[in-house]
Amino acid sequence: MRTHKDLQVWQKAIDLAKRVYAVTSHFPRREAYGLAAQMRKTAVSIPSNIAEGAARNSRKDFVRFLYISLGSVAELETQWVLACELGYARPDELDSHINQIRKMLIGLIRQVEAPSS
Repeated sequence: MRTHKDLQVWQKAIDLAKRVYAVTSHFPRREAYGLAAQMRKTAVSIPSNIAEGAARNSRKDFVRFLYISLGSVAELETQWVLACELGYARPDELDSHINQIRKMLIGLIRQVEAPSS
């Protein structure tokens, strides 16, 4: 790996963040500084933490930041469920993207944590 930009999970997380921005732009105006802003912040934190961890000089730090990203995925999923239950969005708009990022992060964590041969 050269930089975080080479990681497919980082690229997909950037796409997810852009999708979150697009979807939340249709939320009611009253949510501009509430749920929409929180979802945007959470979505941005996913690729940001992947990037920060990749820039660290140790596998341990990288894994720690990948776990932080995984936590942000869970946080975004929770916010997304709430947005759907409030009628602001449809699950099919982001569900598969959120699940894909989760699976990719778990896979990368396992790969980085695996003992080197």
